[in-house]
Amino acid sequence: MDDIKIKLSLEFNIAESDLEDGLAEYDELSVASLISQILDKSIAVDEIDCKIVSGPDTLEEVDELRAASNTG
Repeated sequence: MDDIKIKLSLEFNIAESDLEDGLAEYDELSVASLISQILDKSIAVDEIDCKIVSGPDTLEEVDELRAASNTG
């Protein structure tokens, strides 16, 4: 049998400090790469294409959201 392709939609809420800790633990710079690493280490997938559809992908984007909410 050839490789099986699975397409997944995932939505979650996370505390800002937990996001920072998770990115630091896996030494990743974005949420997309963090999710890819978690999947790869859990089930050793051959290829992962992870995209953030909405919400921040980096800590810089989190900072931008925080700044925008403080001014608005």
